[in-house]
Amino acid sequence: MAEFDEIINTRRSIRQYADRDVSDDDILKIIKAGMQAPGSRLGAEPWEFVVVKNKETLAKLGEIKPRVTNAPVAIVLVANIERSFYKLVWQQDMGAACENMLLEAVNLGLGGLWNGVAPEEERMKAIGKIIGIDDITDLRPFSIVTIGYPADGWENKFMDKFDEERIHYEKY
Repeated sequence: MAEFDEIINTRRSIRQYADRDVSDDDILKIIKAGMQAPGSRLGAEPWEFVVVKNKETLAKLGEIKPRVTNAPVAIVLVANIERSFYKLVWQQDMGAACENMLLEAVNLGLGGLWNGVAPEEERMKAIGKIIGIDDITDLRPFSIVTIGYPADGWENKFMDKFDEERIHYEKY
């Protein structure tokens, strides 16, 4: 297990994956990490998850989000708006879950990529149709997290993104 600051500082968007399966145990750990995210209100977290491993389904998702096609597994994060406490900030709750999942992937020696879906209605509808929620008005696809072992040349490594000029105290 990596140290937390190492995980935070080395997480990168991995866009190419080795031809290697991800274990169901690791997928479950990643989803559990997503469920540990802070939400707008305890007990009202909107997240649900659809795990996709089927190559044909990955290819269909890849027609909308091309980076999904080559991943061994994709996890579609779905917001259940009915369960959300604050109906207008569900995307913030879902973003927290998504980032937790990406960090857990690094912790497990995997790579991941956040593929944005929301708030583009047409994209959300198309993804919803593929995963079978297009007729359920309270369910909305938020993002697709692809997970896998990084391909050669794609690894989680430190990239210094710190910029002190972007820090402001008291006022902008």
